[in-house]
Amino acid sequence: MTIDRYLRLIAGCFVTTTVALGYWVNPTWYLFTAFVGLNLFQSAFTNWCPMITILKKMGVPKNPVTAP
Repeated sequence: MTIDRYLRLIAGCFVTTTVALGYWVNPTWYLFTAFVGLNLFQSAFTNWCPMITILKKMGVPKNPVTAP
């Protein structure tokens, strides 16, 4: 998988999990959901996302690997 796919996967998991936690545990979890959404929003304009930096340091490929 590529960085873009991992980013979508992680953001989707965070949003789904924090919405469920906000509903069943404590509404304060909605603040984390808002943080994820605002981070995705700002990354559209600045082309910088902390999660992409982390994934790059972990060695996740930027482009799909194709066989020759």
